[in-house]
Amino acid sequence: MEDLEFLDTPLIHSGDMGELLLRFAFNAFFVWIIIHKLYYPKSMRKDYYFTFALISVSIFFLIFLLGSVKIKVGFALGLFAIFGIIRYRTESMSVREMTYLFVIIAVSVINALAVTLSYAELLVTNLIFLLCIRFCENLPWLRHISEKLVLYDKIEWITPDHREELLEDLKKRLGLDITKVEVGAVDFLRDTAMLKVYYKAEWEGGNSVNKLSKLPKENG
Repeated sequence: MEDLEFLDTPLIHSGDMGELLLRFAFNAFFVWIIIHKLYYPKSMRKDYYFTFALISVSIFFLIFLLGSVKIKVGFALGLFAIFGIIRYRTESMSVREMTYLFVIIAVSVINALAVTLSYAELLVTNLIFLLCIRFCENLPWLRHISEKLVLYDKIEWITPDHREELLEDLKKRLGLDITKVEVGAVDFLRDTAMLKVYYKAEWEGGNSVNKLSKLPKENG
């Protein structure tokens, strides 16, 4: 009969359920502020909005529901290592997106794992995250520098003594505030050169083809 005692134990405790829902709502609120109010207005990337939101939900429940397992700190650090080596097959993540990914993982892990902390301590911790992100996003000297690969057709201007003419021509043709140009591969047979152009941008605008290295082939 002792083997059947577990049948008298409720599968879900009301107190645990309440704590789960309260902490999830707490975490979801701050993650939503980070994604919707701080990240999205400058990037306008709906794909990363979707990714960040679901990663936060997944990490939170994974950490919270396995909180009783004796792998807390090691498991949390392992998650950072796993997500640190992730590379999406469609495109590589920029530094800004990867930073926000780590921040969202960190916030979700803290909110799910720190069961010994009071909600006042968690509130202060989350507010510090928000203030630090807001401060860094609004620094004028941290203005975002984007880069674009350009297949250039005037190779006579890629030499160092024609750098000013090269910059002026690129600014006129691209309409961008270009700060630096690097010369890559040169094809003298076709009179073309591959340039990496760095330019100032208020926000990235969701452009996922800035680093496209070659034009797609035409059909036929």
